[in-house]
Amino acid sequence: MAKTTEQCDIYCYDPEKVSRVQTQVGQVDARSASQWFKVLADETRYKVAYALSVEGELCGCDLANILGTSTATVSHHLRILKQAGAVTYRREGKLVFYTLSGSQISHLLGGMEPGREETSVGV
Repeated sequence: MAKTTEQCDIYCYDPEKVSRVQTQVGQVDARSASQWFKVLADETRYKVAYALSVEGELCGCDLANILGTSTATVSHHLRILKQAGAVTYRREGKLVFYTLSGSQISHLLGGMEPGREETSVGV
């Protein structure tokens, strides 16, 4: 079997580090976090959520113009985000304004600021 450069040549580990990280990993609600990642996996939904994280509150028409898409497309993605509990809305006359509903999604979006070096995932 050929060795790869991405694997250690021998098996050894740091027991203290492993124990410390195992404790933290055991406390993570991975199921909930993975659901948020699924919701944000769509590029348009991610952009909608990011725009809301930047501005705080936007109406569907604003979002459509920001993303350069139709209000129908934005409404579709807002509906999915709303069903997932990621956004809330309020009606003001004939306008509907959306905001992010919790800190979890804002926290996930926080690491993707413009100008920050990103690494593409080769999936």
